[in-house]
Amino acid sequence: MTIYVGFLRGINVGGKNKIKMADLKKTLEALELVHVQTYLQSGNVLFQSEESGETLRPRIEKAISDAVGVALTVILRTAAELAELVRNCPYDAEALSEGESIQISVLTEEAPQTFTDILSKGQSEVDEFQIRGCTIYFLFRQSVLDSKLASNIQKLGNQTTARNWNTMSKLLELAEA
Repeated sequence: MTIYVGFLRGINVGGKNKIKMADLKKTLEALELVHVQTYLQSGNVLFQSEESGETLRPRIEKAISDAVGVALTVILRTAAELAELVRNCPYDAEALSEGESIQISVLTEEAPQTFTDILSKGQSEVDEFQIRGCTIYFLFRQSVLDSKLASNIQKLGNQTTARNWNTMSKLLELAEA
């Protein structure tokens, strides 16, 4: 059995696309996924399955849409992929100063050149990013709310979703437990 971490894009944000985590858990258990566990209300779920991510992703998206009427993107990573993603972060979370933060975007597929073009328009001496395959790492040295780079993340479309460093670290901890 493979341990997966699923990231649901755009749920429970600003009062839109509300999904109760208990309902999400039941929906995934109905797909015969094992040891389903949610984390926070922002659409993070861990589970085990013998299926490949390629077959699981569309099944999960359809089941959620059928159950709660919300069409969304689900991005899956195995526990091993999540460990590598966290381990390969180019920014040192231990060295962050007050007000600085790391965010990580996971993508459904490798980032196209257009992502670099879009994000470069918001990059500054204060905020920066690095794209590595299906992952984008962000370092914000001031409030994300005031960041031009952060506002450009939403322009990447629905094939990516971001989580902060603490959430990614906790998900890895849960996946390894």
